[in-house]
Amino acid sequence: MSIAAALGTEAAAGPLGGAAPPAQRRARSGAYLLLIPGLAYLVVFFVLPVVALLATSLYVPVPGGDVGQFQPAFHWQNYTAALAEFWPQLVRSFAFALVATVAALLIGYPIAYVIAVKARGRSFLQGLLLVLLIAPFFTSFILRTVAWKQILADDAFVATALRWLHVLPADGRLTATAFAVVAGLTYNFLPFMALPIYASLERMDPRLIEAGGDLYANGPTTFWRVTLPLSMPGVVSGTLLTFIPASGDYVNSSLLGNPTSTVMIGQVIDSRFFRVSDYPTASALSVVLMVAILVLVGLYVRRAGTEDLV
Repeated sequence: MSIAAALGTEAAAGPLGGAAPPAQRRARSGAYLLLIPGLAYLVVFFVLPVVALLATSLYVPVPGGDVGQFQPAFHWQNYTAALAEFWPQLVRSFAFALVATVAALLIGYPIAYVIAVKARGRSFLQGLLLVLLIAPFFTSFILRTVAWKQILADDAFVATALRWLHVLPADGRLTATAFAVVAGLTYNFLPFMALPIYASLERMDPRLIEAGGDLYANGPTTFWRVTLPLSMPGVVSGTLLTFIPASGDYVNSSLLGNPTSTVMIGQVIDSRFFRVSDYPTASALSVVLMVAILVLVGLYVRRAGTEDLV
């Protein structure tokens, strides 16, 4: 009797459970409707601008027109001409971003480790250190960069101390150099590196570190075998959040660099778009930068093998 009733219930519900109840279908439709504002925002403020950027990168000047007048075309030679002229700035941008990312990792990982592991259980100290870490966000990006210009000035303490230690030549300087640009990039994007690493370390079970000690592993061995592998999702996230904006940055190179040997691709795009009115070249360089970053990020995430990010 019970078997027949069960079979009857299954037959009524269908072979795979049958159609969902009306209330469930309405709830599912409502969930899809909630996606519409977000999708509309992405289409209007991301997809359409990217399409416009791609179209502008193929424009050609209007014959006999004024400066800044272009017409639609499919002139893909804009890309080859832009790369042939500005490839040094593109390579320099990635080099500066890479050095700044490595420096931010070397500085930010110990900071995140102290906050997440050493200050664990002491809420006041942990909160205070977190506030000190994110405090730079309370001021303007440009003001922080200008402050570094004052810190690295020729008559400031840092340059004076380095000259006294004979690390810097008597006529040497720190401003208007590649060192100043990388230092500014490292400082400005340091929280983007430290906070994801802190989040990964905070989620880590402290009993795993204790287990390493129980298995007679010393501190460095426990760090390399347990702590660092478990924090790799934060390391990968932090390096991406640092490298990507640093590659296209132009504020640090404009304020801390010089107009010859430290020009980054962001400065070129800015000058071509707002000063020279060469919109196709600026758009082509923007597309090249975007594609190059996507390729590098894809290869890096694939190489890192972090499944949490893909």
